[in-house]
Amino acid sequence: MSKKSEGGPVQTEPHSKRDFVGVTFSCCNVYSRIYLDSGKSLVYGWCPRCGARIEITISPDGSKSRFFTAD
Repeated sequence: MSKKSEGGPVQTEPHSKRDFVGVTFSCCNVYSRIYLDSGKSLVYGWCPRCGARIEITISPDGSKSRFFTAD
C-alpha cells in the first residue's frame, strides 16, 4: 500500500498480524477477539460489556478451532 505525498509515493508498513481466538461471551451474548500473550502459551481477555475475565491455556497439541464460547 502506498500514499501520495509531494515527493511521490510513500510506502507504508502493513499492519502486523496478531494471533487471536474469537470468543462469544454468553454472559452478555457478545463476540470479541482475544489475543495471545507474548509467550504464546496463554490467551486472556475480558467481556467487552461486563468485564468478565476469560483465560485459555494453550496445550502443546493445540486446537484446530479458533472460535469458542465462554460460559
